[in-house]
Amino acid sequence: FLMKTLCILICWCPALLLGAGRHTLLPQPQHVQYGDGHLALSELSVALAGTPAPEDTFAASVLSQGLARRGGSPGGHTLRLVRGGPVDALPRDNEQPGPNSRESYHLRITPNGGEVRAPSSAGLFYAVETLLQLVEGSGKEAALPAVEIDDWPSLAYRGVMFDLSHGPLPTEDEIKRQIDFLAQWKGNQYYFYSELSIELKGYPLINPGGRYSQDQVRRIIAYARERHVDVVPCLEFFGHLHDLFRIERYADLAALPHGGDLNPRNPEMQRMLEDWVGQMTALFPSPWFHIGLDEPWELERAGNAGGIDPGKLFLDHLNHMSELVRRKGKRVLFWADVASGATLFEKYPQLASNLPEGTLPVPWYYHESKDYSRMLDPFTKAHVPQIIGTGIWGWDTIVPDFRMTFANIDGFLSDGRKHGTLGIINTNWADDAQILYRMTMPGVAYGAIAAWQPSPVDREHFFLNYCSTVYGDEMAGEVAPALQALDAAQQALAAALGAEDIFRLWDDPLAPQSLARARAHVQDLRTARLKAEEAQEHLQAAAAAHPESLSSLLLGARLLDYAGMKFLYAAEIADIFAKLDATAPSRADLSFWLGRQMGDRNHARAADLMDLITELRELYRAAWQAEYTPYRLGAALGRFDAEYEYWRRFQAKLWEMRRNFKEGSPLPALDSLRH
Repeated sequence: FLMKTLCILICWCPALLLGAGRHTLLPQPQHVQYGDGHLALSELSVALAGTPAPEDTFAASVLSQGLARRGGSPGGHTLRLVRGGPVDALPRDNEQPGPNSRESYHLRITPNGGEVRAPSSAGLFYAVETLLQLVEGSGKEAALPAVEIDDWPSLAYRGVMFDLSHGPLPTEDEIKRQIDFLAQWKGNQYYFYSELSIELKGYPLINPGGRYSQDQVRRIIAYARERHVDVVPCLEFFGHLHDLFRIERYADLAALPHGGDLNPRNPEMQRMLEDWVGQMTALFPSPWFHIGLDEPWELERAGNAGGIDPGKLFLDHLNHMSELVRRKGKRVLFWADVASGATLFEKYPQLASNLPEGTLPVPWYYHESKDYSRMLDPFTKAHVPQIIGTGIWGWDTIVPDFRMTFANIDGFLSDGRKHGTLGIINTNWADDAQILYRMTMPGVAYGAIAAWQPSPVDREHFFLNYCSTVYGDEMAGEVAPALQALDAAQQALAAALGAEDIFRLWDDPLAPQSLARARAHVQDLRTARLKAEEAQEHLQAAAAAHPESLSSLLLGARLLDYAGMKFLYAAEIADIFAKLDATAPSRADLSFWLGRQMGDRNHARAADLMDLITELRELYRAAWQAEYTPYRLGAALGRFDAEYEYWRRFQAKLWEMRRNFKEGSPLPALDSLRH
């Protein structure tokens, strides 16, 4: 009884694990029991039992290389990997979780050696990821603790979706890094979101500079398979097709001229869709196929204008697309707009009970809520299986809103489990076309971890536990507080500027509405700057050691600092003008306030902002080029150029105002500096 109680405490108390010198494993295994002693990494060999498949050899190489990085070397003790069943590398349709599931594993380490047993190559790979987290110490002191672990996923499908259409296009190598990262946390689906960013044979006019070739996609799929990640096509076959309809050759196929929704009753459009489905089902071997159908914003206007019930029009199109895909042997998923997007399932409640057989709805909702049942109830009542869609909130913010992200994942997943969700698609959108995806990686990890383990993620200690795993215990002392400070800075800036702060960053700060808000939120702006500067202090040393994952976060901290400075300066400029207006200023007053305080050629507010935005522009360019292709880079940098030009003109007008001022004359209005 005492041993059983001790095991439960060790399994579920991260604070106890840390106190005992043990690493908090992410995700937490189902059952963990630590023993006495350690297995030294020096003179430890990794061996495969039986006749290994390439997938087994890959898992063994990942383990050997990971142990070698911590100080391991081959020797007398052996760590054996034993696969007891078929290779079974990828999730199947109708996958089931549980202790005997395909992805389960049993791991046992003693001071004399160790063994991993799993029914599939996927189970072996996940055990390897756990083993690498178990390593304590480094160099000659590196060792694995004596431990016995039984583990399996609580949900069968643990996916992340990367938006590869709204904004920048990650390079092929960057997508492979994203897949590596997802696999590290035992995620098993990568949703490749494409509106029209995958090459379609026979359509050379569609996004020639902004798409992936089919050969690139094949290489990505093969790379992901080695890591037991299924690349699922996540396409759009109703709305979000403006990239097609802006081309005049295809403009007549839209529901509205040069719009975003297709006309589902156009025969030529239907022939095109059938061709696309054929090409994409042949390209992606996944058993699942996501057809989109979210946010058909023109459905009701176009349908009503044609005398067609919009709900029936949507259902007819869903049925038709599902049939096209099912003929190719695929399981169909689609976005279900319940309380989000076009809210179709609230406007037309009959839809939920009339879905095509076997089709999986994905109700999605990205905000924090006390109860997510509203999104799930329509399908639960209709006895329709579903997958939930959570959100990594980074598409409209300077840095990701991790507080919102974690609350959304925790709450939606908790209610989703009660409704029998099959899994999760943790979405990572790029709507603002300015996002740096490397900033969002803690949110990617959080979603995969939450979907594997049965208990909620320890949100209070997540940053520390995550950073210890990714960067090591010593560096975690810098990166974890940096993430906490960044999140606090983002919250303060959002309180000051309102939603979509990445767009507010580029607003005219002297416009009446912006100025009024800034003057009312001076303390929030100061807090945002102080927290952003705190994050910078922590990140500067760490980013030099880990530039690939931390340079973009350091840039995000500096952008937050710039946004706070810009709007604080605007509030101070307005106060100066108000003071001068009230005192009948002299030329000396203007020289001091408009010159030295605002428009001095080197050290004043306008010069500060010009200096910083040009520096940030080049850092942003470098961060973009590290992750993405050049597609849309010019548009993103154009915002930096416009920002510089705003303050250059502001400075020039201050100089002109000083030159033309006459004693006794009224001061020109502050608003005149904006134009």
